[in-house]
Amino acid sequence: MTARTAILAGATGLVGSLCLKQLLDDPTYSQVVAVSRRPPIETHPRLVQKIVDFDRLHQLAPIAADDAFCALGTTIKKAGSQEAFRKIDVGYSKAFAEFALAGGAQQLALVSSVGANPRSGNFYVRTRGELEEAVSAMAFRSIHIFQPSFLMGLRAEQRPGEGIGLALAQAFQFVFVDSLRKYRPILASTVAAAMIAAVKRAEPGRHIYLYDDMQALAKQPSSANPR
Repeated sequence: MTARTAILAGATGLVGSLCLKQLLDDPTYSQVVAVSRRPPIETHPRLVQKIVDFDRLHQLAPIAADDAFCALGTTIKKAGSQEAFRKIDVGYSKAFAEFALAGGAQQLALVSSVGANPRSGNFYVRTRGELEEAVSAMAFRSIHIFQPSFLMGLRAEQRPGEGIGLALAQAFQFVFVDSLRKYRPILASTVAAAMIAAVKRAEPGRHIYLYDDMQALAKQPSSANPR
């Protein structure tokens, strides 16, 4: 099996940090490049850390990689405004995808949101939809888009109101059946595992993964090899 290189953006976030750990534990990847504005907490002999300014990412020489993983995200409160939020969630994610493609990446795994729709009246799901639309037009061989609802896991910073919303979602999880199952809360580690499993399947085209899809992918044997 040919050794592969993964490139990851968002390694200091909830899903991204778990994705980083799982990639480093996976023998499929001989090197994992973490592109971020600040160093990840993780250290590993196969980890290469690239501290970058995402506003100038297009000015950097491309980094050779086979598979790209994007888990960038913020909140409006942390960003300071809707404009700043869009710049990070859409602008930086799009810039990373273009950067990875320039380095030879054939696959992109992207963390989005359930209900993402570029024509939605909801600002958050609209921006996620705009991002999905942008990356879907790029020339990746495979694009894997993950649409979780509430994410369960330990964040470095607890988001306002998120704990209450998650507690309610878990308490009333029995309500999320049939077409509503996609709104069930999901472990961030499950999303990370599903991202890696989907990329290792390497099915060409554009794929959307909801709650049940992510749960099924995360249960696949980790020894699955990319095609």
